[in-house]
Amino acid sequence: MTTKPKLKIIPLGGIDEIGKNITVFEYEKDIIVMDCGSIFPKEDMLGIDLVIPDISYLLANKEKVRGFVFTHGHEDHIGATPYVLDKIQAPIYGSGLTLALIENKLKEHRITKYQAYAVEPRDVIQLGAFSVQFIRVNHSIAGAYALAITCPAGTVVATGDFKIDFTPATGDVTDLSSLAAIGERGCLALLADSTNVERPGYTMSERKVGETFNQQISTAQGRVIIAMFASNIHRVQQVVDCAINYGRKICFIGRSMINVTTVAMDLGYLNIPRDNLIEMDDLDRYRDDQILVLTTGSQGEPMSGLTRMAFAEHRKLQIKQSDKVIISATPIPGNEVFVSRVINQLYRCGAEVIYEALAEVHVSGHACQEELKLMHALVKPKYFIPVHGEYRMLWQHAELAESLGTHRENIILPETGQIIAMNHDSLSIDGIVPTGTILIDGLGIGDVGNVVLRDRKHLSQEGIIIVAMAFDRTHDVLISGPDIISRGFVFVKENEDIIEESREVVRNIIDSYDQITGSDWPVIKNRIKDELRRFLNDKIKRNPMILPVIVDLG
Repeated sequence: MTTKPKLKIIPLGGIDEIGKNITVFEYEKDIIVMDCGSIFPKEDMLGIDLVIPDISYLLANKEKVRGFVFTHGHEDHIGATPYVLDKIQAPIYGSGLTLALIENKLKEHRITKYQAYAVEPRDVIQLGAFSVQFIRVNHSIAGAYALAITCPAGTVVATGDFKIDFTPATGDVTDLSSLAAIGERGCLALLADSTNVERPGYTMSERKVGETFNQQISTAQGRVIIAMFASNIHRVQQVVDCAINYGRKICFIGRSMINVTTVAMDLGYLNIPRDNLIEMDDLDRYRDDQILVLTTGSQGEPMSGLTRMAFAEHRKLQIKQSDKVIISATPIPGNEVFVSRVINQLYRCGAEVIYEALAEVHVSGHACQEELKLMHALVKPKYFIPVHGEYRMLWQHAELAESLGTHRENIILPETGQIIAMNHDSLSIDGIVPTGTILIDGLGIGDVGNVVLRDRKHLSQEGIIIVAMAFDRTHDVLISGPDIISRGFVFVKENEDIIEESREVVRNIIDSYDQITGSDWPVIKNRIKDELRRFLNDKIKRNPMILPVIVDLG
């Protein structure tokens, strides 16, 4: 009996994490890749700028890759694209805004050889054995799509990040009829966003935030400064409309805010009369009650516009008592301390501060339980794979699917790198592929690993001691040193006794040798590290990194 070919779904990221989304769809000799995202470094990844997924599997099979398809333009879905397209040349497909944001990144990385194709809602493209339909969904960025991916094994619906907003601020509602049509034809599997599965009910409409903006801006006596994600174009439009209605000029501050809004205006996603826009250098020409500033910094980032304004580090604009500052975002997990620090500083400056705990200035871009139930009911998948969430979210989404009638044996809680193989007859895990994270540090890609991070952490916590000396091996004499150089360990001028005693420890080691040969240096360096570490730990209970530097003049 001939075994029917199976569709393989391989998540290389975006599982048990919020970010770094990238999923491989493979059928026989064809591969398509959905999204190509990055994630911000964790607190212990000192000095790292960005984290991207390991694409070793794609590199090993790059001749099979027919194209990259993107659900939307958030960093956790497009941030790794320049690094991946530099190694795998394949066409990219997405909405006009998504592609414009990607192309900005490609220009920054000086990548010019690529093919980009903008698609409209309900467009269908053919990539090898796959056809992909782009289905409009609501999210916190314009141009977001769910994908219906069809191959001979069946049709898979990947929701991307979505919510169901019946009264969006601008644009159309989620295309429920197309999703229902797929459900009627038969859906092999559903991959669905799990971010808000812990929240009952429905996600509040984006239009509710617009009502709050209207109320807050109408009562402001001085400048209004609003910090939000630059990519939330629909929210930006609501702010702009309110500003114009109350006779305020709009000023964008922050690199990402200026870049994204410029692209959105060029593509028609954002409508702002040019007469209502002013440059940062023109702020002094207008009264405070004629100004509205849209800036970055809703997550308390140290170099963002709002943070620099709050701490009087911005070259043009500082917060003052008459300002009303609105932070239109929820802190990303891990950023709460940074956001609180900025809010406290804004209060110290005397500003009126409005944030989520005080008013409805933010709504999520992700579906809550009732919207997820609606997605499952419309699509009616045979198999279900929860994605885009931490493990507890994936687990709860699996339980929700089971409560809606999906059999437990037809649900897989995925792990990064698993090969999930399926056709209408079976669902199984058929192995695992290499996965992991690649750390970006400046222009270095993947050249910083666990050992370097461990050393950076050690240096940040304990500091370093450099033991420097010069030795004339011909005459068996120490010419200079040992000198003890401290960085981040102790202040030398206030701890001369410890420094001198450390020198004595090193001298005793050198004096213990009657004659030193070239082969002795590795042993001597290790003895210096071990004995000096023990001495410092006994003396002051500290464990700095110890780096012996011996110049052999023999």
